[in-house]
Amino acid sequence: MPKIGVEQSLLDVQQQLQSMGYDVVQLKQEQDAQGCDCCVITGQDQNVMGVQDAAIKGSVINAHGMTAQEICQQVEQSIGHQQ
Repeated sequence: MPKIGVEQSLLDVQQQLQSMGYDVVQLKQEQDAQGCDCCVITGQDQNVMGVQDAAIKGSVINAHGMTAQEICQQVEQSIGHQQ
């Protein structure tokens, strides 16, 4: 089962992804993203310092302005393209 990292403030997204059977990990620090197939971020503090180092090889989904359902659809599309 794919491992999805979700920022801790996106509780509704975490719960919905878990109900869909995904292994969900809360992203509290950069190391939490390691091993994730996909990460969902709020986008509020995205790349504030201009650093381009990626902590994961999978997709990063910016949840800004999206509903939990839309985010879960994006995750499914992203995971489907990686497999």
